[in-house]
Amino acid sequence: MNNGNRRRGRRRYRVRYDRIIAVGVVLLVMILLLSSCVKGCSDKNKNKKDESSASSVVDNLTPSDNITVTQPDGQAATDAAGQTVTQPVQGQPLSPEFTTQSVEYAQINSGDLVLVNSLYSYKFQEGDISLVTVFDNKNSYYAASDNVISLDSEAITQLNALMEGYALNVVNDHIRVIGGYRTIEAQNDKYNNGKSKFQGGYSDYHSGRSFDLGIFPDTGSSGHYKPEGVYAWLNDNAASFGFVVRFPEGKDSVTGEEARAYTFRYVGVPHAVYMKQNNLCLEEYTEQIKSYTQANPLAVTSGTSVYQVYYVAANANNVTEVPVPSNLPYTISGNNVDGFVVTVTISQ
Repeated sequence: MNNGNRRRGRRRYRVRYDRIIAVGVVLLVMILLLSSCVKGCSDKNKNKKDESSASSVVDNLTPSDNITVTQPDGQAATDAAGQTVTQPVQGQPLSPEFTTQSVEYAQINSGDLVLVNSLYSYKFQEGDISLVTVFDNKNSYYAASDNVISLDSEAITQLNALMEGYALNVVNDHIRVIGGYRTIEAQNDKYNNGKSKFQGGYSDYHSGRSFDLGIFPDTGSSGHYKPEGVYAWLNDNAASFGFVVRFPEGKDSVTGEEARAYTFRYVGVPHAVYMKQNNLCLEEYTEQIKSYTQANPLAVTSGTSVYQVYYVAANANNVTEVPVPSNLPYTISGNNVDGFVVTVTISQ
């Protein structure tokens, strides 16, 4: 009796697996929601960090209305000094950081932009050019009249690139270099024979950057280069490789020489592009560039490449402290007159 009452008084407990499963499902959902929230917060913080980083880059750039560069791909650029620099962003090129370089006065007589004419003689500055023969250094897309004609090695490198582009677009090898560097003696011979207006020392051919072109087709007549028919491609595209017509039409009174289409001069890409766009001969460009300073440089775009160009007057009695960028590639050329032209490569 008592045992029976005790059995009836006991409570029996069952394990409710359905409830355990339900609780487990709820916990799993909560874990997933919490994980999603944490990831979202992390992404927001990352985006804020990226935006802050991009903002800091933009804040350090100087905008320009004259030039446009493409959006960077995130890769770091390396300047001439081997330092890593940030790629420019769209519409805002990287702003140069400046230091100074001491340049001797005699260096106004060296560089791709030296002006040589009846007023300014070439000084044959040691180290200005590296003369090599066209015959031994040209590519297969053009010819040389002999194995003696010489030019500065940089001029030939760019001439090779120009002629490759010509041959691939026009598909012929009719162009030939028929004249190049001249010594004082050779120039005096031409002057004394009435074949040149310039005495020895006053010819642009002394610079090693001027040369004459001829057309020698497989059939038909040969002669000096003329920008006609398929051959016009050279004249139309030479500036993109750094070349200008040295004695262009309508500039006789400025250059002191009769206009001719077959004499080209290497000056460098940004200068050639600007001269062609603005119909300037080298004499006019030499004068015009003086109005551009480090604080107010000339901006030039050629394809995807962006440049800044400015002039620095030379100190005739001492070295000149030329402002140059510390974070970007640059070149300094004398103008053979009174100063230096600095060319900064902003992007390429």
